[in-house]
Amino acid sequence: MLTIGLINEGKTPLDTRVALTPAQCKWMVKNVPHVILVVEQSAHRCFSNTEYEKAGITVVTNLEQCDIILGIKEVPYHNLIAHKTYLFFSHTIKKQPYNKKLLQTILQKNITLIDYECLKHDDGQRVLGFGFFAGIVGAHNGMLYYGNRTNTFTLPRVYQQKDYRSLIHSYFGLKLPNIKIAVTGSGRVAHGIIEVMNLMGIHELEPDDYIERAYTYPVYTVLKGADLYEHKVTKTYNRKQFHEDAAAYNCKFEKYIPHTDILMNGVYWDADVPPLFTAEMLTSKAFNIKTISDITDDAHGSIPINLGDQTIENPVYGVDKVTQQKTEPYLENSIDIIAVGNLPNELPRDASRYFGEQLIKYVLEYVISGSSTLITNATIATKGKLTKDYEYLGEWVGLINKIEM
Repeated sequence: MLTIGLINEGKTPLDTRVALTPAQCKWMVKNVPHVILVVEQSAHRCFSNTEYEKAGITVVTNLEQCDIILGIKEVPYHNLIAHKTYLFFSHTIKKQPYNKKLLQTILQKNITLIDYECLKHDDGQRVLGFGFFAGIVGAHNGMLYYGNRTNTFTLPRVYQQKDYRSLIHSYFGLKLPNIKIAVTGSGRVAHGIIEVMNLMGIHELEPDDYIERAYTYPVYTVLKGADLYEHKVTKTYNRKQFHEDAAAYNCKFEKYIPHTDILMNGVYWDADVPPLFTAEMLTSKAFNIKTISDITDDAHGSIPINLGDQTIENPVYGVDKVTQQKTEPYLENSIDIIAVGNLPNELPRDASRYFGEQLIKYVLEYVISGSSTLITNATIATKGKLTKDYEYLGEWVGLINKIEM
């Protein structure tokens, strides 16, 4: 028998999401042979201990008995159990400095780490993620804080709603001014943003129409890779080449800035990708954007004035156009930034159901069987040794002798 455990999330701020809901655990016990499921007790999980017990799942005080441990956010390094297999979002593959100690401890404790972020279909698309619900919450928050800034409409906070259905009900009768909204990206995050735009009754435009005229009603446009980037030499866009050599591309977002009131950012970014704009552009009279919901939330990334995470309870701050320093929101000479790293946690039960469905459908079967290219490619470390695809992390963590070739 193989024992799988759901961890009590320990990262601060606390995250209440789960990898599998009680109903999904019950389904697995019934339909997946030779597997035992247990849940580590938790006082803050979005599904209570009692809900798991009613589904027939044992609630335990620790996961020492488990072979495989499922989490969501990074496990605090001092909570890691030696010799186990973990699945969670480790946020280490870009050498994020705040998780260096985490990866070092994983190697020291002979742990196998499978990173959800690295699970990808054959076409390169990620298998798992909370991006859709991040897009929903981020879009709602962008609209909410623009309404607060301009005193033109009001919206409730997402985390104070019972669920996604309740959130949708808050849009009934909503009257919006004739604003323009730019949505960047083409993945799950963008799909979530578009969902909210449509539920709010905002009209979609093609990019050319968006910049060519004014409208008497609220509108949005979706800017994908070819709308945002062009090769410095050929002036064309090729998705594969862009992801291989983003530094060879320029960003074309500047032409949309004078026509945009709200920017909903869901675009892919890493260190070589040019930002959507530069800090120097802020002082231009053409810089019309007043509110930016940076849903992908890379500090100093595609939004160069993202100065770091806020909390769910207090997600918005201002950035002074001249000094680029953090200010209170809603000031005349500032741009409001909404930047939160765990947006889906505002709708934790809905987001967890969505995630668990994908986990069961595409991943757990292969984790249990132990044989799949999908899993191999997402395994950062095996029994304390970095795998070949992630050996570049060895020097970073100072354990280059512990590389699995």
